[in-house]
Amino acid sequence: MALKLNISNKGKAWKLEVEGDVLSGKSVGETFDGKEIKQELSGYELKITGGSDIAGFPMMEKVEGIGLRRVLLKKGWGMSDSIKGIRRRKTVRGKSIAEKIVQVNINVVKEGTKKLEEIFPEQNKPKEEAVSESRVEEEKKE
Repeated sequence: MALKLNISNKGKAWKLEVEGDVLSGKSVGETFDGKEIKQELSGYELKITGGSDIAGFPMMEKVEGIGLRRVLLKKGWGMSDSIKGIRRRKTVRGKSIAEKIVQVNINVVKEGTKKLEEIFPEQNKPKEEAVSESRVEEEKKE
């Protein structure tokens, strides 16, 4: 199954799909060379910050392994209760990337020679241009 990567750098994010076995065995908090996922990203050092599995359960850095665990959480992590001192048991996925993981969040630690805007030119357009181009394409189809 393909992995959907969200690569973020200084407030901007780029999306990329790669084969699932590319990052297999790596875990949350680990850094790796960008060349492992795409040749154009050589020189980049990337850090895995999180992700989610096929059912939407988030990966948690404190949970070892690849399986699901029910952990007791307080403040943050989807806690909508504003009552002080409330704790909830939530299901989370372990920190290692395996075949059940479908989405991975990645931060840029060290930039390479080529800018991300040059590597992903189709994702670099402002929203207004992208919307107007999609409308033009839809009108051509009709």
